Amino acid sequence: MAENIFDAIDETIHAKARLGIMSLLAVHQQCDFGFLRNELGLTEGNLGSHIRVLEQAGYIDVVKTFAGKRPRTICSATELGMSMFQRYIEGLEKIIRMAQLPGKRG
Repeated sequence: MAENIFDAIDETIHAKARLGIMSLLAVHQQCDFGFLRNELGLTEGNLGSHIRVLEQAGYIDVVKTFAGKRPRTICSATELGMSMFQRYIEGLEKIIRMAQLPGKRG
């Protein structure tokens, strides 16, 4: 059975906040919680929920440490996470190319 062009749209990544997290991790390799919160404009609770989803899927690793007396949460993408993110991006590119083909509209 042929793969549907939309199969690459991973629902775990597709949520706007999780796409943002994965995009930042693809660029920076690892990011702390405060950086992600500021860059994405999310509340701490909202960001924490999205991080948990990605961590449970095995897409990111989360390490909690302390900087002095302040807690510090560091996120980094796993090999699986980067592979799935790349597949997602390639899928989006295919969809964009399909949408731009002349004469392919219903």
